[in-house]
Amino acid sequence: MAERMLQFVRLEQQTPDKRDAAERRTDFDEIYARFAPEQAAAQASRCSQCGVPFCQVHCPLNNNIPDWLKLTAEGRLEEAYEVSAATNTFPEICGRVCPQDRLCEGNCVIEKGFDSVTIGAVEKYVTDTAWEKGWVKPPRPKQELPYSVGIIGAGPAGLAAAERLRLRGWQVTVYDRYDRVGGLMIYGIPNFKLEKEVVLRRQAQYEAGGIKFVLNCQIGKDVTLAQLREKHDAVLVATGVYKARAIQAPGIGLPGVMPALEYLTASNRVGLGDSVPEFESGALNASGKRVVVIGGGDTAMDCVRTAIRQGATSVTCLYRRDKANMPGSMREVKNAEEEGVRFEWLAAPEAFTGTDKVEGVRAIRMHLGLPDATGRQQVEPIAGSEFTEPADIAILALGFDPEDLPAMFEEPALTVTRWGTLKVDHRSMMTALPGVFAAGDIVRGASLVVWGIRDGRDAADQIEQYVLAQKSLATAAE
Repeated sequence: MAERMLQFVRLEQQTPDKRDAAERRTDFDEIYARFAPEQAAAQASRCSQCGVPFCQVHCPLNNNIPDWLKLTAEGRLEEAYEVSAATNTFPEICGRVCPQDRLCEGNCVIEKGFDSVTIGAVEKYVTDTAWEKGWVKPPRPKQELPYSVGIIGAGPAGLAAAERLRLRGWQVTVYDRYDRVGGLMIYGIPNFKLEKEVVLRRQAQYEAGGIKFVLNCQIGKDVTLAQLREKHDAVLVATGVYKARAIQAPGIGLPGVMPALEYLTASNRVGLGDSVPEFESGALNASGKRVVVIGGGDTAMDCVRTAIRQGATSVTCLYRRDKANMPGSMREVKNAEEEGVRFEWLAAPEAFTGTDKVEGVRAIRMHLGLPDATGRQQVEPIAGSEFTEPADIAILALGFDPEDLPAMFEEPALTVTRWGTLKVDHRSMMTALPGVFAAGDIVRGASLVVWGIRDGRDAADQIEQYVLAQKSLATAAE
């Protein structure tokens, strides 16, 4: 029986059951159970169907959230999936990894006093059901077209563009330097947030739809950008940003001080069954060690929670601001606290101590001062407040910067911004090279999966417009 909407006045917010912290510390399985059908319908029925849906406005993809919530409440799940998939290439992934507390759920109009609709959990439930029922189909076009696109990068932006163009009949080839499709969704995000099968099944589906993948392919080494431009009508650069943002501090080069992505990649590879010598030797394994993670974003939370599961004797997170100013998801912080992570708020690293390897992180207490030009409070050190946090492993989770793509691709004509990101025309999304487009983190800087999807879909539209215009001009010239 269909649920009536606006049930928030009588139904409390309910999230899916979460496994006990003591249990989930021992494995890398996802920590949330799935809604039962009646739970999903009831929670979806709490939506107020408001005239100005702030959840949709604050979603980078402008997902039609009230519409598919209503369909879910009415038990019309296949239609709910179709509405969701119309704007989102990977709703099953966004339902798992999006920081809903900062986006859709955080802007729900019934948030204050009633608690928001559990949008992410319903999104995950609807799409997982769609996969089980066979409603998710390979991107097979109705008509094959002679247009060809080469996409560099098999992360969210590249895959979103690939699917969109393939559905329209384009011949799509995706090049990636790694051995699996998914980018940071495979090697950066731990299994307890995103099980790898959820990503890998998309690769199988895309291959069934005719998208070609060329893996272990380094642009500039195995194939040049000039060769790709010659082979394809257009090229999309969607490499993401992978270079760890470092700090200058005494002892930074000591063994045991490592970037977050190196640590997370090793853990994820082990989970995928790969042999990782650095993990087996203990260099990238937190088992039996004291771990200090420096940073306050979602990557830092991934690191501390991974270290807990590897069997670290202690895990401490150092962050130079307070809890209210953390850039990461508050949901992830709460999960980390439940699992035994200790937070040192308002503490900034000054040096890494040790002789042959890291033995501690020397830090100083910070004070929140006056707001800067952005409105965010500045942080100032408190004189004489230094302390040392013992550490056998120190992980730097300070964000990511772009690699030098003009040098890597051996294409100096590619221009970059002062931040090192690729410079594009923000209307056409085209770089300084005609027919070469760019999207995702390599343009906007390190960001969310959902923004990568948005950028990839937008880039596909711009690529199509450009190539069709060029073909029309060529035909007219004949």
